[in-house]
Amino acid sequence: MSTFFTALMSEAPAPERWKDMDLYGWLIGSWDMDTLHHLGDGTVEKWDGECHFGWVLEGRAIQDLWIRPRRPAPSIMSGPTLRVFDPSIGGWHIIWSDPLNQDYGRQIGRAEGKDIVQIGEDSRGLLARWRFTGIAADSFHWIGEERAAESNPWRVTYEHFARRTGS
Repeated sequence: MSTFFTALMSEAPAPERWKDMDLYGWLIGSWDMDTLHHLGDGTVEKWDGECHFGWVLEGRAIQDLWIRPRRPAPSIMSGPTLRVFDPSIGGWHIIWSDPLNQDYGRQIGRAEGKDIVQIGEDSRGLLARWRFTGIAADSFHWIGEERAAESNPWRVTYEHFARRTGS
């Protein structure tokens, strides 16, 4: 493994933060997913994909990588998310980037009942809500929604149905 990856990766959460890391810590590992892209005209595009989650930065953050479609097919979307718990807000800073499509977003993530809800803005200035629902040890349903203004209803744009493939 390269020096960079050795410095970046961690085996576990930082001892002083382990209790705060549970919200996303269960995601550590690899997942296959089926993706639905809900277009504005009512049609739906379907792909497969994969995502991988790991401890980084001495266990003080979680980084993941989402890839669509599943490798070895050429990517149409590939990007990392950095998730950092902030005790001062009791929530997580979520920073997403997809350099292939020049898509970027920043959100705050928190537990809402049994779900994880992340709210922020995307690179187009739209309000974005990403939700992890149906959370189980070996599966989850991720729902991406957007709206132009607080007064508008949320519109589902993406769904990922993920299944654990490894730790």
